[in-house]
Amino acid sequence: MLTAANIRKTFGGLVAIDGVDLEIGRGEIVGLIGPNGAGKTTLFNTITGMLEPEEGTDITFNGEDLVSLETHEIARTGLLRTFQIVRVFDEMTVFENAVAGAMFGTEESISREQAEERAREVLAFVGLEDKSEMKAGSLPIAQQKQLELARTVASDPDLVLLDEIASGLTPGEIEELSDTIRRLRDDRGISVFWIEHIMDAIMGTADRIIVLKSGQKIAEGTPEDIRNNKAVTEAYLGADDA
Repeated sequence: MLTAANIRKTFGGLVAIDGVDLEIGRGEIVGLIGPNGAGKTTLFNTITGMLEPEEGTDITFNGEDLVSLETHEIARTGLLRTFQIVRVFDEMTVFENAVAGAMFGTEESISREQAEERAREVLAFVGLEDKSEMKAGSLPIAQQKQLELARTVASDPDLVLLDEIASGLTPGEIEELSDTIRRLRDDRGISVFWIEHIMDAIMGTADRIIVLKSGQKIAEGTPEDIRNNKAVTEAYLGADDA
């Protein structure tokens, strides 16, 4: 579904992403982890067109070249994302936010009535149906993240990129979110590429995990593979020189 070769992004003399290759298949939940400053969000921003990659980078989604597309054009291919710093329409209601995703986040042409029906359905899917008439900006940050997910799902994507969507949640809420992410794949056929620092959540949900350190991919494998990978342990805890 998503393939990328030699993703490279620099800021002046700083190499933020250094030759990363990756693939996300249909029906997969793939985690992306790494220490702070590893380049995870920069990778998402480069894939989704918010940042322009260096020459030589190849990024395709369902066979379509993304490098030459604008951000809104990439979104309309069926590849959408949420943000580490949540971005909802504060002065609109929760319901209106979801309607906006249904109407404007896709190439599909649907009526206002169809968009409203889809909005109600996705708000129920993420557990926000009882907040429909609240102003989005009045929600706690954790619920704003759920709303951002609902707005994304309302656009009927094939793949969603989730950037630290579990931050700020209680353990019970994290468990519910992990179940929601599994249901995205199992019930709605949406693949997931997920940045997360909460290891229990991502280890218990992802099929496969990619690990970045200093902009480079240092490991990839099942959660069990990653748990037992010495390079990953050293990236998080530091090398043992004893």
